[in-house]
Amino acid sequence: MKNSLTTIPFQLIDGQPASLADYAGKVLLLVNVASQCGLTPQYKALEALSLEKKNDGLVILGFPANDFGAQEPGTHQEIADFCEKNFGVTFPLAEKISVTGPQQHPLYAALTAARPAATEITPGAFRSKLESYRHHSANAADILWNFEKFVISRGGDVVGRFAPDVAPESAVVRELIAAQLVLKSS
Repeated sequence: MKNSLTTIPFQLIDGQPASLADYAGKVLLLVNVASQCGLTPQYKALEALSLEKKNDGLVILGFPANDFGAQEPGTHQEIADFCEKNFGVTFPLAEKISVTGPQQHPLYAALTAARPAATEITPGAFRSKLESYRHHSANAADILWNFEKFVISRGGDVVGRFAPDVAPESAVVRELIAAQLVLKSS
């Protein structure tokens, strides 16, 4: 992993400094998560995918964010406890960050710049649903909502972005991850 995306620092939920470079040679699935969202049950599928594919080189990283509907109001400890107690989450979680707006974390700024459009189940449908909730962004590249997913190759390139309505267990997500896992890093 040589690109600047991998050198952007963030903190793990236990306060330890980290960057994507810590996971060099792994395929990464980055997900902005929230504990009080209607999509929160995706934690279960994320944990199952993590357990299934971690020995093949997949690392899932959760980035709690309180940007949408104040659905992640807890402290770092409350978030970690919630994830472990309710979903048995063992994959790494970061400290709470902002994934959109003026306080957007540099990692998410780089992710959205690298992959400005998210794959949706039905193109435009999720964005239209959010507009009916009066949540929308003037910038089409912005994160749509909680549980948006980015796939990072072993070489540190953003190779996929999936809207929140594309579940971790969906064929399109699993196929992209599987394809990346068979590739060796350059």
